Amino acid sequence: MKRYTPRWLAASVRNKLLAMALLPLLVVFPLLVLAMAVWSHITYDRLLITKVRSDLAVARGYFDQVLIEVGSGTRGVAGSQRLLGALPTAGRNAPATPAQDTLRQRLDEARQELRLDFLLIYGTDGRVLASADGVPPHAALPADLRGLVPEATQAGAARAARLMRLDAASIAGMAPQLLPRLRIPLVSTRNAAPDTRRQEDRAMVVVSMQAVRDASGQVVALLAGGLLLNQNLDFIDHINRIVYPEGSLPFGSEGTATLFLDDVRITTNVRLFQDQRAIGTRVSQTVRERVLEQGQTWLDRAFVLNDWYVSAYDPLLDAAGQRIGMLYVGYLESPFRLVRLAMIGVMGLIFLAVMALSAWFSVRWARSIFQPVERMNGTMQRVEDGQSNARVGALPARDELGALAAHLDQLLDVIDDKTRTLQRWGEELDHKVAERTRELEASNASLQLAQQQLVKSEKLAAIGQLTASIAHEINNPIAVMQGNLDLIRETLGEHSQPVRAELRLLDEQVERMRLIVTQLLQYARPTEYAGYVETLDLNRTVDDCLVLVAHLLAQTRIEVQRCLQATQRVGFNRQELQQVIINLLINALQAMPQGGVLRLETRDWVFSEDDTPKPGALLCVLDSGTGLAPGVQERLFRPFFTTKNDGNGLGLWISQGLLERYGGRLEASNRSDGPGAAFTVKLLTEPQAPAAVNTRDGRPGG
Repeated sequence: MKRYTPRWLAASVRNKLLAMALLPLLVVFPLLVLAMAVWSHITYDRLLITKVRSDLAVARGYFDQVLIEVGSGTRGVAGSQRLLGALPTAGRNAPATPAQDTLRQRLDEARQELRLDFLLIYGTDGRVLASADGVPPHAALPADLRGLVPEATQAGAARAARLMRLDAASIAGMAPQLLPRLRIPLVSTRNAAPDTRRQEDRAMVVVSMQAVRDASGQVVALLAGGLLLNQNLDFIDHINRIVYPEGSLPFGSEGTATLFLDDVRITTNVRLFQDQRAIGTRVSQTVRERVLEQGQTWLDRAFVLNDWYVSAYDPLLDAAGQRIGMLYVGYLESPFRLVRLAMIGVMGLIFLAVMALSAWFSVRWARSIFQPVERMNGTMQRVEDGQSNARVGALPARDELGALAAHLDQLLDVIDDKTRTLQRWGEELDHKVAERTRELEASNASLQLAQQQLVKSEKLAAIGQLTASIAHEINNPIAVMQGNLDLIRETLGEHSQPVRAELRLLDEQVERMRLIVTQLLQYARPTEYAGYVETLDLNRTVDDCLVLVAHLLAQTRIEVQRCLQATQRVGFNRQELQQVIINLLINALQAMPQGGVLRLETRDWVFSEDDTPKPGALLCVLDSGTGLAPGVQERLFRPFFTTKNDGNGLGLWISQGLLERYGGRLEASNRSDGPGAAFTVKLLTEPQAPAAVNTRDGRPGG
């Protein structure tokens, strides 16, 4: 598939070099800035998430520590002798006594010392014996707490307090003074899950149930203490101070902490307005589904009320393992985002300055390459237009391009000198031929043939001398040009890709000059220029040659018939064999100007000499033209003999020389099955010296 190249780029080395110099700057630098921006964004997110993950770990550690402290504090009170001594006689349900007053006083002291919101003692029958807050005696143990009794009365290791979700009736039965803190009006919150409730009246409580045992280890009472988390501002502010102490967040960011009962904020330091906390607002539905419904920890950006926060939400479980709420910590993201954008902007400005400076230097360096190339190209164009004295001249560059320009001038000087010499020799040769022709004009008819042969022989000799001289003088500058082209390609490396077409054009022109010299030498001394021998499939070679002359066949009314049956491969140079076959095909086409049938046949052939068979294959080219006239067949393979007005008479002679070089043969005759000529090419599988094959006919084999 042909690649499309813009015309402005394909037609100028200048444009290619400028594109090569500026393309990395215009593409690589922006991509690098983009990559750094993406990398900084990813790294920025990871750092922020790592930070909030550690903040959540600190907050969760403090929360768990509170559960442990509430449990250990109530356990210490339950095991004290003062509490045991103040207990009334088991089973007595009498009115208040001084001993009960002492018990209530002891409970109140313990509650204040442990900073609990309530502390009660129940009898083994589940009725209140006394409380620190004056709960009426004989009040029943709330049903929500009865599940803690078996664990509390079971002998074993110490246990921490439990987190529980209680209704208003349970709180009224233990600490009626806490009921106002339960009534939290729900605030309409954007992106929250739909809810028809207007008020949150449930409680999230840290509860510890401990058994009071007598001297014999028998359970004589149950001590229940707890901490109400609803609107517990001191508790949440303390968490916030632990997680985000003053000065811990840079760039003016602010840290926040919140406790959720289900999806409702029951205590928080997030501000809804300047002085109003966002108690009663709700979390977004997305966070609710992830944390409360799926039980996963949220570590990501989240829109909290009115701004984006780097947030962490962790589910809170009750004594039964049910998710009843969330613990949240997070900090304001906007200061970090502004700092990141500022850093990206600074990096972009730095890259822009570097790109502009690099572009300036790249253009200057590219100019030092394309200017010499443009001068050399202009010089070659003037030479092609007939200005043989056109030269590149001195260049300021002292690199390989400067050396190449100097060698090009030297080559043009050599070609100009040899051209004048060749013209002078041609004139001298024509003068000599004319003199000898005049001398022989008086000779009889028998000497005219000798005269013609002599003229042709001398022409060949002169051409051979001229060709050898020209080849010797031209091959040296050609080698210098080729060496410098290779040096340029090696020096430029990958940077030579934009001028690859121009360099390839120079290679092709150098190779063309070398081929012309070689063909001249081959013309003068064909036996000295045998090509590289390959083992070829004759049938395939014939097909390839038909492709090469397809444009000529398309202009005629000639039908091509093929009968390719050869199985033996032949030893020959591929290009030289194609030259022979194409020459025969063109001769056959010219022999049928009004159209006809061109038949190509191949088959195996064996040459035998001294009972030593030599396998090979032959090709027959048969046309349906007028055939060979009498007397033509004997002179057909002589040099300069031709029956065409526009021919030079060398085609069949060179073809015969090429075939004999490898031990093959070329034969010509008229067809026996109808009008037309037949040319037979006989080839050997193993090439032989010309003396190895005599003039005897071989016999078909295979």
